[in-house]
Amino acid sequence: MAARVVVTGLGCISGAGKNVGEFNHSIFSDEPNKTILPVSLFTPDRQTTAIAAEVKNYLPGDFFSAAELKQYDRFSQFALLSAGEAIEDAGLVFDDNLRKRTCVVHGTSIGGQETIENAYRQFYREGQKRPHPYTVPKLLPSAAGSFISMKYGIKGPAFATASACASSGHAIAMAVLMLRSGMAEVAIAGGAEACITKGNFQAWEGLRVLSPDSCRPFSAKRSGLVIGEGGATLVLEKLEHALARKAPIYAELTGIGMSSDAHNIVQPLSEGAEMAMQAALTDAGVKGEDIQYINAHGSGTVQNDRVETRAIHKVFGGHAGKLKVSSTKSVHGHVLGAGGALESIAAILALKQQRVPATKNYLAPDSECDLNYVPNVGCRWEIEQVMSNSFAFGGLNTSLILRRFT
Repeated sequence: MAARVVVTGLGCISGAGKNVGEFNHSIFSDEPNKTILPVSLFTPDRQTTAIAAEVKNYLPGDFFSAAELKQYDRFSQFALLSAGEAIEDAGLVFDDNLRKRTCVVHGTSIGGQETIENAYRQFYREGQKRPHPYTVPKLLPSAAGSFISMKYGIKGPAFATASACASSGHAIAMAVLMLRSGMAEVAIAGGAEACITKGNFQAWEGLRVLSPDSCRPFSAKRSGLVIGEGGATLVLEKLEHALARKAPIYAELTGIGMSSDAHNIVQPLSEGAEMAMQAALTDAGVKGEDIQYINAHGSGTVQNDRVETRAIHKVFGGHAGKLKVSSTKSVHGHVLGAGGALESIAAILALKQQRVPATKNYLAPDSECDLNYVPNVGCRWEIEQVMSNSFAFGGLNTSLILRRFT
C-alpha cells in the first residue's frame, strides 16, 4: 500500500503578500483588489501592457548578504524565502539522517530571466568583455533547488521541473511519487518565478495574451492574463513520519493527475485537461461528486477559460453546477512556473478555513463560462476535498486533490 502524503508546512511570497499570512488576507479579502498595479521594475516605453502583480517594496538586501546576491537571481531569492517559511512552519529540524531522507523538487518556467537580460545588456549595450562569472549558475532553472538543498544541507534527490505554467504542479506531483516510492520521507516542493522584466514583457506581448487593464478570469470582457512573480513551497511528508514527530498537518494530498494534450504549443485542448482531472480523481480513489471546490487554472484568457470550463463539465457531469470554482490569479496574477504551488496553498487555506476565495474583477457572465465562479466576494462553504488545476503552454497539465485531515 502506497504511503499517505500530508502537507505540514507552507511558505510563499507574491504580489499578494510576502508570507502566507499576508497572502491569506489578500485572497480572502472582500476589499477591492490592490495587488495588480503599474509596473515599477522597469520603465514601460515600447510595451502596451504596463501592469503586473509585483512583490511590492521588496528589498533583497533585507534578506540576503551582498555575497549571496552575487549568486542568487531574483527567482532563487523567492524560492529560498518561501522554502524557509515552509520549513519553519513545519517545524523541521534537519539531522544527518533526515538530510539524506529529504528531497527537493522546485519548478520554474523561465528561471533566471533577470540575470539573462542583465548579461545581454552588459555585453551588447555597455560593451563589457564578458558577463559576470556567476551568470551561468545564476540563470539555471535548477539553481533555486540547489540553493535550497545547500542552505539546509539536504542530500537527497534535488532537481527542477520546467513545464511552463505547470512546473510547480509537476514538482509537487513528482515529490508525491518519490514519497510514495520510499525514496524520501520528506519533500520540499514548489516553484518560483521572477520574470517581470522588459524583455520578457516584450515577448509576452508578442503572444497577444497580456491584459492592459486587469485579470478577470471567466468573466465576459476579460482581456488576458496579468504576469505575476513570487515563490511558493510546500513541505510534504509521509503521514507516519509527520505523526511520529507530532507535526502540524494542513491537509492530505491524496491525488495527482498529469497529462499532455499532444496538440498545439499554445492552444489548449479540453481532452488534456479532462485527462489530468480524471487521473487525479482516480489516483485519490474518489468520484467527482466528492469534490466541493476547484481552484481553477483560470488564466483570464478567452480560450483557456472556456476550455477549462468545458473540461470541468465533461469530468464532473451533473455535479459541475454544484461546484464552487474560482481563480486566485485575479489577485496574485499568473506566476507561471510558481502558480501551481501558490494556488495549492490557496486551496489548502480554503480547505482549512472552510472558505472559498473569490474570482475578483468579475464583470458579467460569459455564455461559454457557465459555472459558479464565486464572483468578487468569497463565501463560507463546506469543503472536504478540493482540486487545484494547472494547465500550461505545450499542453502540459496537472491536477492535485487535497483532503481535510482530521
